This record gives sequence, structure tokens and C-alpha cells, in this order.
Amino acid sequence: MLRFDPFRDLDRMTEQLLGVPAGSARAPRFMPMDLYRTGDHYVLHADLPGVDPGSVDVNVQNGTLTIKAERTERTADDVQWIASERFTGTYLRQLSLGEGIDAEKIAATYENGVLTVTLPVAERAKPRRVEVQASGSATTIQGKAQQTSISS
Repeated sequence: MLRFDPFRDLDRMTEQLLGVPAGSARAPRFMPMDLYRTGDHYVLHADLPGVDPGSVDVNVQNGTLTIKAERTERTADDVQWIASERFTGTYLRQLSLGEGIDAEKIAATYENGVLTVTLPVAERAKPRRVEVQASGSATTIQGKAQQTSISS
């Protein structure tokens, strides 16, 4: 599995050219995640605090896993904001999947602000034991042992 975030380089370039951070206090910059392998599957944990579970979309197409989620802004007419630092807007993350992932069996859950995506390793990519066959006829080599004595 490859780790690939095409938007990270674009954000860095925008920051350098414009002198303004690409992610502002109101728009999410990226989706933090952990990815690890355990047994015969990979596990991805993505932090999406405060995101409505109905807005989370996990999609696999042409070997690319796309995670998209939206956190809506709280709006109230009678509120005077003192600080507004929590991200709102759309989170997007894409990962290129290797051929060793069984895309038909990918599963996702969302609990306590963390999206967990389980990516099973395809049967064809799992290590397997290869039986070694002996040839049909066995050849026995016979010899005589001779006893020698060592004298001093």
C-alpha cells in the first residue's frame, strides 16, 4: 500500500507562493491518519472529530481509496464569536492501493470521531507454503565403511 497525498504538495506550494497558509482556521487542511498492517489486513484510522457520520464517504475506484467527509459550520444569528478556530468544510484524503488489496471486502466504521477502514489483503497476495515434491525414483548410494586405527 502506498501513502500518497497529492494535496500536501499543492498546499505547500500555495503557502510558498502566496505567503498564506492553505488551511485556514475555518477550512480543514488535511485529515490526520494512522495506517498499519496486522495479520492479513491493513487498518487505517482517520481523525474526523465533529463530523456527521452521514457525510462520510469512502469510495474505491481504479485502485484509489478516497475518503471524503464534511463538518458543517454552526450558525446562529444571535451569537457574537469570540474565537472560531475549529475547522469546518470538506476533508478529503486519497490513497493509491496496491494490487494486493481485496477491494470488494473493504469495510469502514465511524465511532467517537474516528473513521476506521479495514483493507483486507487479497488471497493471491498472501504468503503461502509451496509443497516440495521428490522425484519418482530414489537412488540409493551404497558404500563400505573401513575401520582405521590411529597409533601413536
